[in-house]
Amino acid sequence: MKKTLISIVILLLMLSACAPGSDLEVTTPESTVELRSPGPNPQLNEPAEGGRISGFVQGLWHGIIAPVMVVGSFFNPAMQMYEVHNNGRDYNLGFLIGVAFVFLLLGLLGGRWR
Repeated sequence: MKKTLISIVILLLMLSACAPGSDLEVTTPESTVELRSPGPNPQLNEPAEGGRISGFVQGLWHGIIAPVMVVGSFFNPAMQMYEVHNNGRDYNLGFLIGVAFVFLLLGLLGGRWR
């Protein structure tokens, strides 16, 4: 019981270090690594050139195609896997569900082949 409680407290402290506005810097004699959490989206609720703001359904679609888009973005810098002109929570929820769906599907299909 105590080990579980201590583990949960440590996990919560580690996650709180990832909160918006918090930074972490790790310095070694050879190099320095600076980790920053993402800040607010300055283009939130601002329409794109076509006058559209992405919502849940577009976030879901973008999450589903994210693995393909990240590979494509290595070869074409104009390709982005995340739409910045979104409505916030709904788009983010759709995006995460889409990404989770892809990896769940890959996991299920991969498990069948074994």
